Amino acid sequence: MNIKHLLLLIWCLILLLSLKGNKLDDGTAYEFPLLTLFPPMPASDNMPSKTGAELGRYLFYDTLLSSNYQFSCATCHRQEVAFSDAPNRFSLGITGEPLPRNTMPLFNLAWYDALFWDGKAATIEQQVLHPVRAEEEMNLSWKEATARVRSSRFYREKFGEAFGPAPIDSSLIAKAIAQFLRTLVSQDSKYDRVLRREAIFTEQEYEGFLLVNDQSMGNCLQCHTTDSNALGTTGEFSNNGLQAVYAPEQYSDKGLGSITGLKQDLGKFKIPSLRNVALTAPYMHDGRFSTLEAVVDFYSEGLHNSYNVDSKLSSARTGGLCLEPEQKLQILAFLHTLTDSTFISKSSFSNPHLIAR
Repeated sequence: MNIKHLLLLIWCLILLLSLKGNKLDDGTAYEFPLLTLFPPMPASDNMPSKTGAELGRYLFYDTLLSSNYQFSCATCHRQEVAFSDAPNRFSLGITGEPLPRNTMPLFNLAWYDALFWDGKAATIEQQVLHPVRAEEEMNLSWKEATARVRSSRFYREKFGEAFGPAPIDSSLIAKAIAQFLRTLVSQDSKYDRVLRREAIFTEQEYEGFLLVNDQSMGNCLQCHTTDSNALGTTGEFSNNGLQAVYAPEQYSDKGLGSITGLKQDLGKFKIPSLRNVALTAPYMHDGRFSTLEAVVDFYSEGLHNSYNVDSKLSSARTGGLCLEPEQKLQILAFLHTLTDSTFISKSSFSNPHLIAR
C-alpha cells in the first residue's frame, strides 16, 4: 500500500467516526419492536444504542439535574400515565408555582418535526435542554449540570461506554437523554393488536373506529391518524376552535404564533396523539377538559368559529359535529382501545435508580 492509499484510508476512517457522532460502534444498536402501520422512523445522527439509551434512562430519572436535587424529568413525566403528569392540569415546577401549559406525554417522539405545544424545539435534543435551565422548572444552569455529571464516577463510566472519549458537556447529556426518549415507542395497545390480527374490536369499538375515520362524521383522521398511520397524529399544529377569537390581540396564549410571529399561526398548538389518550387527562394545552367525555362533547357541540380556525374543522361553522349520544359512546369505546398497557409497565422504561447499583 503506497502513502496515498494509506492517507485515503485514514481519512475515510476519520470521516466514518465523525458521522457516528463519536459513539462507540460495538454492535450494540438499540433494537426497536416491529412496528405495524407506522411510517418509517426518521433518520437521526443520534439513534439509540443500548448503552446510550440506558445512560439516558438514568439521567431522565436523576434529580441531580435540578438545582435543589428534588426534581427529575420523570417528576412531571410519569410512566404509569404515558409519561404525562395526569391528572394534574398544570405541573408544579421548582418554585411550587403551576407551569403555564399542560404537560405533554412522551412517546413516539422520533417521528415529530417539532416539540412542545408551541413547537419551540425542532429536535428531541433541543427539547431536553429547555426544562433543566428553565427557572420555573428545574432551574439549573447547564454549566452546573455538566459539572455535577462529570463529578460522578458512575456517570463518567456510563458516558465512556456509550460515547467513548468524547468530553461530557450539555450537548452530550442531551444526546443521552434523547436516545432514551427515542426508545419510548408505544405500539402494543388493543388497537395495535387488531392491526396485527391478534385481536378484534367489539361491535361498539368498531363503530367508534368507523366514526373517527369517517370524513362525513367524526373526521378525526384529518389531524389524528388512526386509519393507515398508527401514530395517532399528523404531528402538525392546529387552531381547533377552543376560543371565539376574531382579532389577533384576543389570544391569551398565542401558541405557535408566539414562535413564528405569523398571524396565521396564532392559537395553533401541537396536535397530540390519540394514543394512550384515556390515561393523560386533562386535555388541551391548557388542560381545560378534565375528561374524555368533555372533549367529545366539545367537538360535538362546543366548537368556535374563530377567524383562523383550522379549515379542516368545517363543523366549526355549525358549532360542532352534532353527534348522537350512542355515537359518543362508540367513539369513547374506540379511544380506550388506544391504551398501551405494555408501554406503561415496561421495565426497561422504568426508574433504574430503584435497582441497587
